[in-house]
Amino acid sequence: MISIETIRTDVDNWLKELEFKREPRSLYTPITYSLSLGGKRLRPVMCIASCALFKDDYSQAKKAALAIEMFHNFTLLHDDVMDNSQLRRGQPTVMARWNTNTAILSGDQMLIEAYKLISDVDSPSVSLILETFNQTATEVCEGQQYDMDFEKQTDVTIAQYMEMIRLKTAVLLAASIKIGALVGGANIHDTKALYDFGINIGLAFQLQDDLLDVYGDEKVFGKPIGGDIMEGKKTYLLITALEDANSTQKKELLKWIENSDAKREEKIKEVTNLYNQIGVKEKTELKIDELMNKAMRMLIAMEISAEGKRFMADFVASLIKRNH
Repeated sequence: MISIETIRTDVDNWLKELEFKREPRSLYTPITYSLSLGGKRLRPVMCIASCALFKDDYSQAKKAALAIEMFHNFTLLHDDVMDNSQLRRGQPTVMARWNTNTAILSGDQMLIEAYKLISDVDSPSVSLILETFNQTATEVCEGQQYDMDFEKQTDVTIAQYMEMIRLKTAVLLAASIKIGALVGGANIHDTKALYDFGINIGLAFQLQDDLLDVYGDEKVFGKPIGGDIMEGKKTYLLITALEDANSTQKKELLKWIENSDAKREEKIKEVTNLYNQIGVKEKTELKIDELMNKAMRMLIAMEISAEGKRFMADFVASLIKRNH
């Protein structure tokens, strides 16, 4: 099969080919800027890779892959506004470089551009592709709302958190894989299996992201480490720590999480020390392994070529081993 790096290069080139010739430029220039910031291109690459499992010429999935990346970047522009984020992939966010209103409006236009692309996919399954895209767009918004709701809750459970990240993160990855398979001509059984495979990969991917926010290398991660701690975000690490801490540790952890006046370095250091005492890093890694093993079992059971299975397995393994 074609290599992941070749697919990623194709996706990058396709994104560069996108032209927004309409006026005003102040609406469209931030879109070009946002797409130029790079990133792993995980979702469009997975869309193309999935298509390649069933069709040698994967270029038919080009517009679907671009639609998915456009939609993903739309959500990032709005996320940065909601989180007041100044950096994205090590560069100023659209909000920071321009302003909040520009980030909102250019993000809105990116959503429109995503629908233009997905509606123009050349496939007999276009109605099912649109249905999948619509459902996913709704679920991503539901997940974002749960995430915001959790900021005001003190009793979020692991189960609630896993459902939130399923909606906010995993469904878009799973839909990318499913849509690619549909463009490639896969049957309903294979598309469902690949979707479920993608959900587990997406969950593992988000837990890895939670882990890197505390234990990653800031220079490689592309944004300041400890952001989730400073914001008091309900991540898998924090919820696990609160559930597993003894009374003394829990009291100390809540004291630091609720202290909005604490100095950044001190707060991150003290919370991380508590995480280390409770064994949160190891517990999160075990959960990631559990999700990955489940996904791999699903992949093995699929009716696709052995080469295709190795291709997908190697790719997803590289995602979880990442350091950014």
